[in-house]
Amino acid sequence: MSDQVHPHIKQGLSVIKQHAKLLPDSPGVYRMIDKHENTLYVGKAKSLIKRVKSYTSLNGLSFRIQRMIAETADMIFIQTETEAEALLLESNLIKKLKPRYNILLRDDKSFPYLLMTQDHDFPLLTKHRGAQKLKGHYFGPFANVSAVNRTLAFLQKVFMIRNCSDNVFANRKRPCLQYHIKRCTAPCVGYVSKDEYAEQIRHVLDFMQGKSQDVQKTLSKRMQAASENMDYEQAAKYRDRIKALSALQGKQDINIQGLGDLDVLCLVRKENKVCIQVFFFRTGQNYGNKAYFPRHSEDDSDDQIFASFLAQFYESKPVPPEIVVNMSLSEAALLEHAFNSKPNILRKTKIIVPARGKRKRLIDFVSKNADQALEHELLKRASEIKTLQKVSEHLELAEIPGRIEIYDNSHISGTDMVGAMVVAGLEGLQKNAYRKFNIKTAAAADDYGMMREVMERRFGRALREGKIAGTEDWPDVLLIDGGKGQLSAVYEVLDELGIADDLCVVAIAKGPDRNAGRETFFMRGRSPFTLPKNDPAMHYFQRLRDEAHRFAIGAHRTRKSNKIKGSSLDAVPGIGAKRKKALLHYFGSAKNVENAALEDLMAVEGISKSTAETLYNYFH
Repeated sequence: MSDQVHPHIKQGLSVIKQHAKLLPDSPGVYRMIDKHENTLYVGKAKSLIKRVKSYTSLNGLSFRIQRMIAETADMIFIQTETEAEALLLESNLIKKLKPRYNILLRDDKSFPYLLMTQDHDFPLLTKHRGAQKLKGHYFGPFANVSAVNRTLAFLQKVFMIRNCSDNVFANRKRPCLQYHIKRCTAPCVGYVSKDEYAEQIRHVLDFMQGKSQDVQKTLSKRMQAASENMDYEQAAKYRDRIKALSALQGKQDINIQGLGDLDVLCLVRKENKVCIQVFFFRTGQNYGNKAYFPRHSEDDSDDQIFASFLAQFYESKPVPPEIVVNMSLSEAALLEHAFNSKPNILRKTKIIVPARGKRKRLIDFVSKNADQALEHELLKRASEIKTLQKVSEHLELAEIPGRIEIYDNSHISGTDMVGAMVVAGLEGLQKNAYRKFNIKTAAAADDYGMMREVMERRFGRALREGKIAGTEDWPDVLLIDGGKGQLSAVYEVLDELGIADDLCVVAIAKGPDRNAGRETFFMRGRSPFTLPKNDPAMHYFQRLRDEAHRFAIGAHRTRKSNKIKGSSLDAVPGIGAKRKKALLHYFGSAKNVENAALEDLMAVEGISKSTAETLYNYFH
């Protein structure tokens, strides 16, 4: 090995070579670990020994990979039966561990669905997100909540299905507003029979399964029959529903009838920024779209980025029968095999790159949307960089900050105290990095104590996990909502932890009479200063401060609401979920439990004499 090689790279190569000696010629997943036990990289391999050995020759390896090797202090391996299993495990670990050197899908929320329940004589049509444990028909995924709301509003307008909860339904005495605006047939008060409502449900199911023309024909026949019977009011209702159906079909962005269920994904790249636009089509209907901007390095190819994105994107989502993409992928066959090896697969998945026909028109349509989304993102990023350059000048930083953390506290008279952390950077607000702190040790209404506790928990934990200055989640700037007192409270903790020199801390205090634009800034070693009212950096700081304030108030209200919803039984020693349920079922309310006699408490199944005495003594 040449003496020119950096000692850290030599050390990393030595670690990799030691592990390579013991590896099998079989599929698996490997993880590169740094000295703080953080995962640097997760990779899959058809042959673990060949893949790991490829890191031991520096020729042809990019500077980024060499840097990763230099940071490698250990490796972890998991053998799998097939390369497809390795692919699925790799994507799962990447999403869980978010390694610094991997291509990463950063925004991966679950998608909303529409649910038609099956456990009621008069089924409910509602939005649903999360595990599909309820009995019923699920339709989706939809790209976002607005797409679900539009479809739900349309279905209620055409098919007049209830959207109230079972509890509200059971307690109705007269029709609600939904009935009066012709969005429901009021089954709750018997305005429609069970059989008639069942027919409404069949129409919804037919429509959502792509049989809209059959539904339209049925409604047309009903309208004609009602007209012939001179029931013109009923005929008018059918006419309005037919018009709504026709209007929806006319609003489709592109004619895709007869294509079934498929997702269309297009990757475009410009100025080394990648956008992947995803459109969901189900039974010929557009269920919305979403643009993603995965994290990647300059030397990652489009092929690598797209394949990694697909593996992570479908890791926890249902895979459609067709995935239509705008470029050939070297790992297409492997991805198909991995998707089709998932449990509960009803139809085999194929990845298609169309050259002509309807699917090619779809690709052109989605590619155009991807170009527009990327152009918008680049403009936004350029504006963000320009503003951050101003911020850097005012705070006297050596370079523009990559991560800014903003802190605020919220409470009412010292109750339900919450600290909030908001994160911003080159990509704008990073909402998946927000964090709230339920204050545990600070005295009531002690704003300085609350700030100290938040700092101790944020940076004490980071240091325990080996996250230090220079690592990805380490901030360049702390923006504190407050004045001199809050700044001093923050530095008390940072000095104690020995990291005060690694951070730029600035406190922003509201101006006289709390006027926006006259804020005062406080920094250690500098006199208090303000910025011109129209300075972009001033507007930026105000926006960040307001976002932290909004998030803190929201967290406070949530904590207060949860506290109100809680039961007085929650505080009784020895009363868990099962006993609480039995008591509430027997007495009807927590208040009745509080007022119950000892003998009555002992009559509840699962409540022993000693438990009953504990309960009685607690409330009396």
